Amino acid sequence: METVTMREFPPPPRAAEFSALIKKRLEEVKNSGGTRETVTIDWNGTLTPVEVIELPLSGLYYNPGTHRIRAQRSHDPVRDEAIDKDPWSAESQDYLEFLLQGDPANPDRRDRDFDKLKESLQQFGQNDPGLVTHQGVIINANTRAAALRELGKQSMRVGVLPESFTWADINAVELSLQLRKDHRRDYSYINRLLAMEEQASLGHTPESIAKEFRIRPTTYHQERWILSTIRELIDRSKSGGGVALRLVDFEDDQEKLKELHRLYEKLERVDRDQAEVLKEWRLAAILLDFAKTDIRHIDEAFLAKDYLADRLPANLKTGGFAAEQSPVSIPGLDIEIPGAVSAVAAARALNDQILRAKATIGSPGSELLGEDRERAQEVVEEARDAFDKAIDAAGRDARVRKRQQLAPARLAEACADIDQCVVDLVQARASRTLDEEAFDDAVLKLRGSLRKLAQQAGRGLPHPGDGVAWLIEAVSMEGA
Repeated sequence: METVTMREFPPPPRAAEFSALIKKRLEEVKNSGGTRETVTIDWNGTLTPVEVIELPLSGLYYNPGTHRIRAQRSHDPVRDEAIDKDPWSAESQDYLEFLLQGDPANPDRRDRDFDKLKESLQQFGQNDPGLVTHQGVIINANTRAAALRELGKQSMRVGVLPESFTWADINAVELSLQLRKDHRRDYSYINRLLAMEEQASLGHTPESIAKEFRIRPTTYHQERWILSTIRELIDRSKSGGGVALRLVDFEDDQEKLKELHRLYEKLERVDRDQAEVLKEWRLAAILLDFAKTDIRHIDEAFLAKDYLADRLPANLKTGGFAAEQSPVSIPGLDIEIPGAVSAVAAARALNDQILRAKATIGSPGSELLGEDRERAQEVVEEARDAFDKAIDAAGRDARVRKRQQLAPARLAEACADIDQCVVDLVQARASRTLDEEAFDDAVLKLRGSLRKLAQQAGRGLPHPGDGVAWLIEAVSMEGA
């Protein structure tokens, strides 16, 4: 899949006519002599005020290149392609309006934030002006325009960008407006990733992009890794039928993907193959819609104990592996035998099946795919059942390990507190501020706690370790 680059669009229909209307209204505002409203834009680091006028909504166009719904355009690949061919057609503009009203993670659902915006506009009117080009393309306030249209409003207040602005200028202005801290509605997660990618394609450095998005450079590199991983998954999900996963399918997976990146980075330094296997398994769990707390159980212990192997059905174990095997020649004999499937290849083959199945189920018109869709549904259900059982087993073992480690961990914390107490005691004695009676009472309480600890630590142990033996002896001597 190609990376996002800045796109230039042809002028919309009647662009010259609408531009003339804008010039006329700007002239009227200039000559009115009254108080003139302006909106400030950030252009190449310079704050520039532009005039605000009232324009008919019927003449304005949604911006096909807006960062707000760039990922959501992939929701319907056919309609998305129609936008590329003619962004100003009624069909394309209707699709953009549909996406502006929809939930970023699933545009088929209406976004509750859109309805809240609509209610606010109904009750209080338009507080802040939008922003348009000289040809009537909405640069800022596309969502507000959609809400105003649904309310039956006939016009909206907008600032007008200079006529000389190129699409590069327009994109830069839109991005700077969106990244203001006081902006009312943030970009969805994938759209932020795409905006960063676009900035990188324009030659901006990681440091400058991180500063613009108000994140650390390390976070920027993490976000680029995540987008690259998503694009790779989309490519791998493509099947013979041409269906594939979409960017919008990953909108709700932000935290899961960030945790995956942190685990991958930690393991890659030690064992690249282990990191790759766990990456594939965690991605599979993400695709199968497991919760973040469940996915955390897919870790080094999960891999070491191979929780998944015995729980996968045979068809998911073997499906797709043949392509990953390389024949091995036997020295001195004119024969070859199939090579062993590596753990990484096996994990990728399993995940490829899940990817293609999810793409088939989620594609527009998937109900028409018949047997292919049924088989894809079976793959997803079988894989989810296997992962569910494996994660459940790993979770039970993790809870046992936690209980096993809890007492030693608490004792280690107590030792650290005692070490700090020694420092505090020396300082208090040096400054003559120690409450001797309170300290003596605390030591007596420690003695009682050590007696109880010795009693439980030595129970049932005919041959205790050196530490427990010392504790039992120390308490016994103290009581003698």
